[in-house]
Amino acid sequence: MAVAPFSTTFFPSLPSIFTTSFSTSKSLKTPSTSSRTVSQFSLETSYKKPPTVDPPEIDGIGAAAPTRGDRFLERHHSVEAAKFVHKENKKNRKRKKDKALKVSLAVAACYGCGAPLQTLELDAPGYVEPETYELKKKHHQLRRVICGRCRLLSHGHMITAVGGNGGYSGGKQFISAEELREKLSHLRYEKALIVKLVDIVDFNGSFLARVRDLAGANPIILVVTKVDLLPKGTDLNCIGDWVVEATTKKKLSVLSVHLTSSKSLVGVAGVVADIQKEKKGRDVYILGSANVGKSAFINALLKKMAERDPVAAAAQKYRPIQSAVPGTTLGPIQIDAFLGGGKLYDTPGVHLHHRLAAVVHSEDLPALAPQSRLRGQNFQVHQLLTDNEMGSKDLSSGLNGFSIFWGGLVRVDLLKVQPEMCLTFYGPKGLQIRVVPTEKADEFYEKELGISLTPPSGKQIRDDWRGLETVRQLKINFQDEQRPACDVAISGLGWITVERKKSLPYNPPDLESSVNKLELAVHVPKPVEIFVRPPMPVGKAGSEWYQYRDLTEEEEEVRPRWYF
Repeated sequence: MAVAPFSTTFFPSLPSIFTTSFSTSKSLKTPSTSSRTVSQFSLETSYKKPPTVDPPEIDGIGAAAPTRGDRFLERHHSVEAAKFVHKENKKNRKRKKDKALKVSLAVAACYGCGAPLQTLELDAPGYVEPETYELKKKHHQLRRVICGRCRLLSHGHMITAVGGNGGYSGGKQFISAEELREKLSHLRYEKALIVKLVDIVDFNGSFLARVRDLAGANPIILVVTKVDLLPKGTDLNCIGDWVVEATTKKKLSVLSVHLTSSKSLVGVAGVVADIQKEKKGRDVYILGSANVGKSAFINALLKKMAERDPVAAAAQKYRPIQSAVPGTTLGPIQIDAFLGGGKLYDTPGVHLHHRLAAVVHSEDLPALAPQSRLRGQNFQVHQLLTDNEMGSKDLSSGLNGFSIFWGGLVRVDLLKVQPEMCLTFYGPKGLQIRVVPTEKADEFYEKELGISLTPPSGKQIRDDWRGLETVRQLKINFQDEQRPACDVAISGLGWITVERKKSLPYNPPDLESSVNKLELAVHVPKPVEIFVRPPMPVGKAGSEWYQYRDLTEEEEEVRPRWYF
């Protein structure tokens, strides 16, 4: 069988003399002595540099097909190039998404409030004396510097820094609420675990119903703070079920619900265990509305984690500052709190324009924050008899035609009510409750505003107080005689429970108590929101009338668990 002639096109590295020797072979028989001599001669002469001889052109033969090695190298190079392009594109996308966060962390920031350190503007957040700044910079200790504003806040000074829609009047405004919200915009693109905080005293006002706009699809752990402020005798089992029901109605999917107190550390251990279980190498962000207690919760979290984690124990020394001023935190604060990797971030509070804190002057902000356990202030018919201002009012029509002032921030007109109706006010103790006939309410408000009806204080009245401009008409039905009808919650303040009292010390004559409908008119400053919700089961009586709802198997599977 004849062998096809070889060409240097297929083996370009072989010398041309190899081609000559192979081409002289006519068959596959054992080569003769002469052929072995030729082969030997060819091998000996291959180590010399022969002259370049162009291969003969053969008709019908073009460029050679690529070898397996050529194809492998080509495929390898293309894959590597694709990986490089993908990696660069991913970096560019990540750089674009993380732009807000990277800007805030690129420069040294105050560990107390997260504001960038600066040495130029004395009254601005982040100010540090130039000598201190240079010394700390020289020794690479800028992450351990606290600014002058935080020092004043830690000593009880009320210094606001946030303006704009949802900001606070009084003092200088160095950053807007919109800019603070923008600093959280990167969260939806991150792979993170979100711990969302809600104030139990202002549950509806601080809930952040559109939290998914900030958190994206990241998993959320719901933490309810300040449960130690609930009235004495409150059953936390009832509160936990009530919170889960309210969260489900708001269509917010959460992993779990925790009832906590940063002051007494109630429920904090459960949050630590849940974070360690769900973190899975991700960073943890503490998210919530302004003044909901994020910094206080982080301090409690670090204190509990420090019992077993030396990294958290070290982080306690440089923890975020906490104060009664909404907007204390002005930038994301990175905390090295986990032994196994991942960071803990304290974030700026989301400032909501519909809360009372955005309406009152900075000097009156402490009056809106309860400092001790709430005690409901009841208002009933028999109180009218002992009030000198009510002496001339005809009580034959019961409570109809009366107005109740809750400090200078809320006014409730009783339009159509039952004589056994009772209003219980839950909120800061400093706000007095005054009752006057509705016909004299406007005159009484102008006379007593800033005196017995506070807040607002006298300074804000002189400046820009616009009064109670928003009025909402409420029609309330009593569906169950054994439980309150509802709660009327005032955003940023507290709530009013509407209920019946069966035994009254005074019963006005000729009144029928068969009417099950109430009509109220609630006046608040603009743009404060009013929420009507199912009654919260507080106090000893709450555990008696509260009823747990029967759940289906599907609801049991998707319903979040709650802990305390």
